[in-house]
Amino acid sequence: MDSQRPFLYLTLLFMLFLVWTTWQQDHAPKPVTPTTSSVSTPASNGGSATQEVPAQGSAAVPGQTANVPVAENGVAGQTVTVRTDTLVLRINTRGGEILETDLPTYPISLDTPDKPVRILDLNGRNYVAQSGLQHQVVEGGDAKTLAPDHLATYTAAQTDYTLADGQNELVVPLTWQGANGVTVTKRFVFKRGSFLVNVEHEVNNQSTSIWSGTEYRQLKHGYAANAGSLLSGVQAYVGGAYFHDGKYTKLSFDDLDEKPVNETVNGGWVAMQEHYFLSAWIPQQDQETQYYSMVSQNQGVKGYVLGMRSAAQQVAPGATGVFKSDFYVGPKDQDMLESIATGLDLTVDYGIFAFISKPIFWLMQMIHNVVGNWGWTIIFLTVLIKLAFFYPSAMSYKSMAKMKAVSPKLKEINERYADDAQAKQKAMMEIYRKEKINPLGGCLPILIQIPVFMGLYWVLLESVELRQAPWLLWYKDLSIMDPYFVLPLVMGASMFLQQKLNPPPADPMQQKIFQFMPIIFTVMFLWFPAGLVLYWVVNNALSIAQQWFINKKIVGHA
Repeated sequence: MDSQRPFLYLTLLFMLFLVWTTWQQDHAPKPVTPTTSSVSTPASNGGSATQEVPAQGSAAVPGQTANVPVAENGVAGQTVTVRTDTLVLRINTRGGEILETDLPTYPISLDTPDKPVRILDLNGRNYVAQSGLQHQVVEGGDAKTLAPDHLATYTAAQTDYTLADGQNELVVPLTWQGANGVTVTKRFVFKRGSFLVNVEHEVNNQSTSIWSGTEYRQLKHGYAANAGSLLSGVQAYVGGAYFHDGKYTKLSFDDLDEKPVNETVNGGWVAMQEHYFLSAWIPQQDQETQYYSMVSQNQGVKGYVLGMRSAAQQVAPGATGVFKSDFYVGPKDQDMLESIATGLDLTVDYGIFAFISKPIFWLMQMIHNVVGNWGWTIIFLTVLIKLAFFYPSAMSYKSMAKMKAVSPKLKEINERYADDAQAKQKAMMEIYRKEKINPLGGCLPILIQIPVFMGLYWVLLESVELRQAPWLLWYKDLSIMDPYFVLPLVMGASMFLQQKLNPPPADPMQQKIFQFMPIIFTVMFLWFPAGLVLYWVVNNALSIAQQWFINKKIVGHA
């Protein structure tokens, strides 16, 4: 029985997975960028449509948009710019639609520190946040004049708002005046240090009849190819998601094409996700909410809409009613998301390795709170993992050391029974029994490493906390490849040294394959995140030290 064969199969399987992972990252379909900005049209019911207002939607007041100024982005309405310490938003007076959102504290790259990440981006990815009111249609009434949807025209007192030094809250009001005595004030409330925006629709009913209506909130995103896979998608997920009743559901754009969402529950949230960042509408959690989706097609540009509608609220004549929602647009910071809404932290999607990645990330956070550097955090994490598996690894290395000690006898048996496989296996098994060797014991280290490696891989891929995290010297961002390939080369050398400490396979073909493995792994690891390669290097170094000591103790006394 060839003890190296299971180890070889495991290693080759792991290599194939890594090759496939890298290929997916480099060659998966890229998101399709719209070439024309989207202009909404009035609503009608149904899934796929040429509108973006949900059922019961109303168009803008007739004649109201005829003389509306055109903003620089080509959308009817004026642009109101809002600047806080965490956000820069551009809000359109047409419906209060949020057209763009920049994050000044999150640069696109370390080489361009003054160029922030842009999440919402109408003209880039047809990605916007919309909200509005819908009046419940009564017999003989005209819904178009009773409530402003996100196509209606608001007015703004100014077009530029800035959160001043020492100011903790900034309120940006937009006003809509109906023809029937109903006035709606749409307020965006920003707070210092927060990516959460409070959105209110205040209805002032000065008409002679009861006003009754609902509030809807929705996110629209242009098509992006879902490069998901059998292993829950190696490429970072881009698409929709919603949560209610403890259930988290992802909705790719292909899913939204096939089956519209239509559910009525309490609370929850809806979101659009991209790598490291997301936007989400969060309603009042104690209120009934209807979830819906639709697909719009405007001027040749496809938009996927995922939204929610509140329960109806009545406002008596002479009274005022308020609809309240929260809008989050920012990083997938797990602690922050967890504090905002139940289940929102699930958007940090570790896929099938979540049961490993979540404990790894929690442990890394604990370590980082002490050492304050993610590079050293990875090193200490590796040491702790090594200590946790010290005993099973030691048993495995002892088995390999014993195999190395008896390798001359095994070679002799292999030559003696070259033409009799059954006799050869029987003789080898007798030696294994006599020397108390487990021929499969050498597989344990890689069995332990593979799930931890993949768990850490997804932590580095999905956790925004490690995005652009420095270590030392030229390692300014552990989530990207080593620019000088030092760690991959050290990793390859450590694999080669580790091979020398192991007993060589009896089969000449396997020997040749094993000889090339350090080279193959080195080439693959050239493009892996530096933090991941750092883990592998430290793990190999600790394994070499442990195995060398055991080999010296066992082989030296053999």
